[in-house]
Amino acid sequence: MILQALNSYYERLENDSDQDVAPFGFSRQQVSFCVVLERDGTLANIEDARVEIGEKKKRLVPQSFVVCGGAKPSGSGINPRFLWDNPAYMLGYRREDNKPERTLQEFEAFRDKHLELEKQINVDEFSTVCRFLEKWEPSNASTYEKLVEVGTGFGVFRIRAEKKFIHEHTGIRNWWQSQLSSDDADQSGESGQCLVTGRSGTLARLHEPKIKGVAGGQSAGTAIVSFNLDAFESYGKSQSFNAPVSEQAAFQYCTALNHLLVDRSRRVQIGDATTVFWTEKPTQGENFLGLALGTQSAEDEDTETIRKTLDAIGKGGFPAELGDRDTPFYVLGLSPNAARASVRFWLKSTLGEMFEKLKEHHDDLEIDRSQRDALYIYPWQIIRETARESKDIPPLLSGALMRSILTGGPYPQMLLSSIIRRIRADRRVNHIRAATIKACLNRNSRFNIQNLEQEIPMSLDSDREDPPYRLGRLFAELEKTQEDALTGINDTIKDRYFGAASATPGSVFPRLIRMSQHHLGKLERGKKIYHEKRIQEICEKLDGFPPHLNLRDQGLFAIGYYHQRQDLFKKKSESEPVSTQE
Repeated sequence: MILQALNSYYERLENDSDQDVAPFGFSRQQVSFCVVLERDGTLANIEDARVEIGEKKKRLVPQSFVVCGGAKPSGSGINPRFLWDNPAYMLGYRREDNKPERTLQEFEAFRDKHLELEKQINVDEFSTVCRFLEKWEPSNASTYEKLVEVGTGFGVFRIRAEKKFIHEHTGIRNWWQSQLSSDDADQSGESGQCLVTGRSGTLARLHEPKIKGVAGGQSAGTAIVSFNLDAFESYGKSQSFNAPVSEQAAFQYCTALNHLLVDRSRRVQIGDATTVFWTEKPTQGENFLGLALGTQSAEDEDTETIRKTLDAIGKGGFPAELGDRDTPFYVLGLSPNAARASVRFWLKSTLGEMFEKLKEHHDDLEIDRSQRDALYIYPWQIIRETARESKDIPPLLSGALMRSILTGGPYPQMLLSSIIRRIRADRRVNHIRAATIKACLNRNSRFNIQNLEQEIPMSLDSDREDPPYRLGRLFAELEKTQEDALTGINDTIKDRYFGAASATPGSVFPRLIRMSQHHLGKLERGKKIYHEKRIQEICEKLDGFPPHLNLRDQGLFAIGYYHQRQDLFKKKSESEPVSTQE
């Protein structure tokens, strides 16, 4: 299913004139330099093909061009490419050359390969390259300043005063494509029915090009289909013949996935999972999902766009500009695993269903917030709050969260426990953490996982009688009393007692109540009465302090604390009296 969807996406890109994807038998490579030739094969110049990027710190990066053939597989020995390669093959030059004999062999192999093909190709531009290779002396390469400056990377050929590269000329491309169609089988001679297309043809021994762009994966690229041990093989089939996919289908799905991985509007990092998404046909809906998942930096106008769109969907409408609501939608999450990419999650849905679930998720997260807090919370922000450093994020959490968001299922228990553990560790209940706890408890209660007598509201519910919720409110009120009594204090009771109070309130709250009497004694009369009334209002429906709180109740404690703190810091006219002292 995954490979078929990616293969279909390649065909969509291939039919889109705005998308310049490499056709079968070609690949996109990062080109750093260009060897410019005269018509007679004389070297005119070696040019730097890199371009500057960055507004302040300018840096040079290679340009991406479509070339004939793909990258060399590892361990392939001396294996020159057709009309492009690195400086060692094209010019016999390596910046720091510890094996000059090997470099010379690589250049000779490149030269001999092209000279042998000259009669077959019979194109003037190709003959120009052959004349150059016959005349070129590798010892002269170091005299060209631009080549020394570039040093590494791939290069291509061009004739002076022409815009096209030599490998782009029609006659050469036609010859190259004819070689692809006439090659009935690879070196192994394996052929069979392709599992992706259902058509018979040459089967791929290795699925190439390699997948690049999975965060944490090998820089040389990874694979999502590969077999490298006998234990993984069956029926005498070796390597990727265990999963029979034609060379063309393998190329197409790998190219489509690489295209998604370099498109920042179709890719987002959620925990350790590099997540890509696309629709079966072009729609604005896939652009909006990219915005909603946080593929771009959060701007005020972006969150407002998200809010308006989700509000429209919540009212039963589906904005026409998003596309047909029945359009199939795909989400794929990949995580690194040595030389492979593991499929962390795979979801297929429709635009309409996907956005309805996204709206549901957004509603579950809604909670009181300050003006500094963002209107919309992205999934990667939730994941980031579960651990102190990204390397400590549970590896399965990102996939489980995305599945919950996009299917409307219960949130993973691991999410709630991780958030509460972080709160107890750093004693901080911020907007994202409180919203996540509220969402987990409410949704999981609807699925009868963590039952609540009533759903948790967005803001303070002063009538709610759950003891853990009231204990959280009481803790917030005791902290505010201390802050008002000891102006400018750095560490409050939260910094010393929050973790213990939320887990074992029976052993902590009696002490906190006694401390509050000392703090109340330091307040002026008006504020003292104000705080006493608030503390009394919270305590009058408490029958005592339970010895322990479970995970659900610790979540309610944190929500009660957060709601009370938000209520305390509303406009002064709404929450605090004017002092009665003159």
